[in-house]
Amino acid sequence: MTTETIWALLTIIGIDIVLGGDNAIVVAMACRRLPENLRNKAIVLGILLAVLARGLLTILAVHLLTIPYLMGIGGVFLVWIAFRLINSEDSHSSIHSSYTISDAIKTIVIADVVMGFDNVLAVAGASQGNSLLVLTGLVISVPIIIWGSKIILYLMTRFPLIIYIGAAVLLFTAGKMILHEHLVQTFLQSTFLSPNVFLFSLVTGGLLIAWLTHHINGLQILILKQKR
Repeated sequence: MTTETIWALLTIIGIDIVLGGDNAIVVAMACRRLPENLRNKAIVLGILLAVLARGLLTILAVHLLTIPYLMGIGGVFLVWIAFRLINSEDSHSSIHSSYTISDAIKTIVIADVVMGFDNVLAVAGASQGNSLLVLTGLVISVPIIIWGSKIILYLMTRFPLIIYIGAAVLLFTAGKMILHEHLVQTFLQSTFLSPNVFLFSLVTGGLLIAWLTHHINGLQILILKQKR
């Protein structure tokens, strides 16, 4: 293995770890409603499947860039995921009956694919077309992301406010994806709004709506329980 190859591999691992912070948050938020005995299994399986999907996306990165509005659509979808993760427990009162390990894994994989475009493009550039380097870097970074997810999950169970911090990260990532679209940039220029104002409005407005929805749903569940 040449020095250039080693440097490229280290670069890929670094990108995976740095940009994988968002994904660790998603994993933790998706698994927080599972029984404790299923959380580790969901984390490992979810991340492994997500890594496989990420590897395929990286190999196809050049073709993905030709799909119009892909980043914008992914950003909008990520906003929905953030709302779903905050308010996911409101629709049913029983954690065990309404939320399964397959639900958590599905959320992890979908969110990872949606959020992974910036990671995919960065890794594709660093690898210079070497698929083996891409897959090796992903495999090495997996244990670190799993470890990070477990720490965040533990903190979320102790401090529920962290859930909203995680949602803010997802909304910020979604905003950056939406801002990639030329149509959105043109619209902002025509309305004299800066990208920073757009991001701030999306994050704060999204968190406020999610908080209100969460508490309204909680009140509705409480009223239904009292009627019984």
